[in-house]
Amino acid sequence: MAVPTPKVDPSKWLEAHGDVLFAFAFSRLRDRDAAEEVVQEAFLGGLRNLQTLSEQSFEGAWLMGILKKKVVDRIREKSKRALSLEGEDQVVSRLFDEKGNWSNAARKAGSLRLDALEQAEFRDLFELCLEALPGNQAAVFVLKEVQQENTETVCKELEISSTNLWVLMHRARLRLAECIKTRWAMGDA
Repeated sequence: MAVPTPKVDPSKWLEAHGDVLFAFAFSRLRDRDAAEEVVQEAFLGGLRNLQTLSEQSFEGAWLMGILKKKVVDRIREKSKRALSLEGEDQVVSRLFDEKGNWSNAARKAGSLRLDALEQAEFRDLFELCLEALPGNQAAVFVLKEVQQENTETVCKELEISSTNLWVLMHRARLRLAECIKTRWAMGDA
């Protein structure tokens, strides 16, 4: 194991980089406890891999790279733990007919009128439905739609192809639409 250079002092990481790392993690996870945990995990990861920090590297950028991976891992983990909604085939068959048009049931249910919702209630309902997305669907949706990352960045961070990204986005949108519609109708908002 290589000995760290004298200029690297992990005991000063929290003071020097903690606020920036926390702000990034919180902006992605929207949960204070989760953000604090991934920052701690990033610091631990940095300590474990200190030998990979070269003299030419900037300590803050290196820690941010570790943190980004921890945030993506947390999003993936949260998606896998969440309860799964109905199978995709059932969701698709409820919303669309064989030709890909809106089904009669979906038309009769009417559209969700956002102007009638309290913003806080809708946000809570949306977050509940987002947490229920399986696999990489939540991670892709958050990075692409909420954080508005470009396709190339999302594909690189999640190690997926652009085709897989669009399939995951399509599935995530369908499941979110069905979840929001169903839960709103049941009064879960």
